[in-house]
Amino acid sequence: MRRSIYILILLVLTQASCKKSETPDTSGSVTINNTRTLGQTYYVYGFLFSEGKIVSTIENPPPDITIDSDGTNLLFQANNLEDSFFKFGEYDATGAKTAFDALTSANVPQGAWSGLAMPLAANQIWIYRSGTEHYAKIRIISTLAELRAGVNYAECTFEWVYQPDGTLTFPGK
Repeated sequence: MRRSIYILILLVLTQASCKKSETPDTSGSVTINNTRTLGQTYYVYGFLFSEGKIVSTIENPPPDITIDSDGTNLLFQANNLEDSFFKFGEYDATGAKTAFDALTSANVPQGAWSGLAMPLAANQIWIYRSGTEHYAKIRIISTLAELRAGVNYAECTFEWVYQPDGTLTFPGK
């Protein structure tokens, strides 16, 4: 009897400690910047839509997008050798949130994709296309561009919704 109790307790503890596979977030808000970090090489952090998190450029998989500055403009760049950005529109603050929430489906004209998203500014909406033909919609909430220690610093806070099924249809709110 005592042995059965120990086995039962062991089974309960084993089940409780099993890690459940979590489904990554498909929407949220995040802030990324172009601060360089020195490891064996320099790297920056960007955003990986498929996992819904900030990752470094030396991780595998690397981020889908990173932010940078050319000294005048802020820009998103993609790490997939494709034209990956389409500017859906520019709005005032209220209009951007309303348009972003209402954007449940998009048609991007042939040849309208761009290699960089620039210049970035608050209240813009962008469509991102990954190298594997998955899509995200992005609403720029705020940007910051300044000179820090002689280096062009870029920071962007954005709201995003990722569509993991490979269509340009996004869930509505």
